[in-house]
Amino acid sequence: MPELPEVESVRRSLNELVAGKKIKNVSIRWPKIIKHPLEVEQFQDALQGQLIHNVQRKGKFLIFQLDDYSLVSHLRMEGNYRLHQNEDDPDKHTHILFHFTDGSSLFYRDVRKFGTMHLFSKGTENDQLPLSKLGPEPFSDECTLAYLLEKLSKTDRAIKAVLLDQTIVSGLGNIYVDEVLIRSQIHPERVSKTLTEEEVIPLLQEMKTTLLESIEAGGSSVNSYMNSHGLSGSYQEQLKVYGKNGEPCPFCGMEIEKTKVAGRGTHFCPQCQQI
Repeated sequence: MPELPEVESVRRSLNELVAGKKIKNVSIRWPKIIKHPLEVEQFQDALQGQLIHNVQRKGKFLIFQLDDYSLVSHLRMEGNYRLHQNEDDPDKHTHILFHFTDGSSLFYRDVRKFGTMHLFSKGTENDQLPLSKLGPEPFSDECTLAYLLEKLSKTDRAIKAVLLDQTIVSGLGNIYVDEVLIRSQIHPERVSKTLTEEEVIPLLQEMKTTLLESIEAGGSSVNSYMNSHGLSGSYQEQLKVYGKNGEPCPFCGMEIEKTKVAGRGTHFCPQCQQI
């Protein structure tokens, strides 16, 4: 699943490709992707004639800001956007097509069909699901040391489970939680409320640093991820532990191990990250 850096890369490429374009009409080939409004005809009618002003992001969600509406899009596992000319034929995995007045079209392609789209009146999107329950991003003003200490102090869950919880901190997924924890030297199964302030300070810093470094590299292309220009990210070349089971730890040389935490495959160094 694309995480914050990958979605940010998609957002930037979409702004370059579709900002300023006016929607002529929308073709919907898999209606279940549209979650709000429930009537797809209402979704189509509302978007007709709308100008895309810009594309924003909150956590892992893209937000297309239009004249009167905000379109909230979650890529989930394999969703992606690509700009085409109207004469291009969509393949069987292209499910939503935004046709523009200039003769181009934005194809939403999703092999697994897990992606979602919600259309809200402009300015109300943050007050409704799915955005209303999102926690702050690590580098937002709201994600302070005090905030994180309070959240961690109230739970017996493993720290990895807490960092994956988008209602506490948004944007981190399986790849970056593993990376943040090795860089913070915290075991992924550590009980969250046992972390001290001295341990949470570098944890918060590494959350910010890791995400920003990955954004700079265009994200991690570990599966099928590409941005809307069709370009892959390169941060996978800098990963310390994720996907490195059996390889030497870059910090101490100990063999990296893999286990399961919160139902997710988890990579860690038994030497650097002791309980």
